[in-house]
Amino acid sequence: MSPRRTIAIVGYGTAGQALSILLSRDHHDVHVFERAATPGPVGAGFLLQPSGLDVLWQMGLLPDVLRHGASVRRLYGETPCGRAVMDMRYAQLDERLHGVGMQRGALFSLLAEAWEQPGNLQAGTAIVEVDTAQGRVRDADGRWHGPYDLVIAADGAASSLRAQVQGTSLEREYPWGALWCLLPRGDWPHVDELRQRYVAARKMIGLLPVGTRPGNDVPQLSFFWSLPRDRFAQWERDGMARWLDEIATLWPQAHERLAGVTEPGQLARAGYRDAVMSRWHRERLVLAGDAAHAMSPQLGQGVNMALMDALALRDALRTHGVLEAALQAYEGQRRAHVAIYQYWSRWLTPLFQSDHDGLARARDVLFQPMGRVPGGARSYVARAQWHAARLAGPLAVVGGFAGCIERGTRA
Repeated sequence: MSPRRTIAIVGYGTAGQALSILLSRDHHDVHVFERAATPGPVGAGFLLQPSGLDVLWQMGLLPDVLRHGASVRRLYGETPCGRAVMDMRYAQLDERLHGVGMQRGALFSLLAEAWEQPGNLQAGTAIVEVDTAQGRVRDADGRWHGPYDLVIAADGAASSLRAQVQGTSLEREYPWGALWCLLPRGDWPHVDELRQRYVAARKMIGLLPVGTRPGNDVPQLSFFWSLPRDRFAQWERDGMARWLDEIATLWPQAHERLAGVTEPGQLARAGYRDAVMSRWHRERLVLAGDAAHAMSPQLGQGVNMALMDALALRDALRTHGVLEAALQAYEGQRRAHVAIYQYWSRWLTPLFQSDHDGLARARDVLFQPMGRVPGGARSYVARAQWHAARLAGPLAVVGGFAGCIERGTRA
């Protein structure tokens, strides 16, 4: 049995929520600080991959996730003229495997309900400093909290605490972001596919089925439109009519789904960061989720990586009685895994979000033929997920998890 510890978690996103559940179940005294006065989901939808689903299965939450999420079995992208650029199917690796599109609000609600100590959430409290030696945290009003045996910074891609680990190798904002919203699925025909349409690398439209959420049984699609961050204001000045006309030209079926979108305020704006750390912990402070490894969303890994971080840290604390040994084990396991995704995310992003038309032309010509080569682009996402699932546990466990997905129950 690992010693019972007092633990502070900064941030109540996916990583913070999963950690609060897992560590509380291990009888640690967990306190969560969240800067938002009313904590809630940020973002429209995401794709849970087999690696993230495996963690939710081990947490006992997979049946609820499958009930609200939408099974995604194919990732397909094309040009406006119908030329296929990307066509990947999970069945190419194992017919039992698939992803799950989910609304952020649905997962947020399920995780919040699963935490047995909601009274330990201190909302409206921004933590701006950590005393890494003593495990104290200072809020924006100057108050100190603690001491704690361990402080976990899970405060997102724009983490204000990341620098205190003193191990930042790279941190930069991506020039491209996105507009996004949720739309009623209606009669959308591609109910188990992520569909994208590209104009070179300058424009990307996507529609992902994301199922329902507690309290709302209407199936939804997550819509996104790629846009450079410095053009958000110009997009709004140009007016909705011009933008909607452009979508109607590029993708008439997507335009039909946007019938109820008439004001810029109906679309949220997202930006992304790239953050690489040479170390993830210092004394009593450790990083998790996007605070540890922010990356482009091109591989759709943010939520999955956050869930895997939470499980790995829980297991490390179980295995090692000495805190330093536990944090070293956690960092060693997760850094090696995350590095692969950060590399591929950085390499692939300019192919889909950039002003480099030459790269886009090469992508359109080569991406599909490469997919017919064993180990080629056809399965780069699916293979990555398969290896991620293997890293999450023995292959026998993953096999059981895949069977769970097929049956919709927990083994």
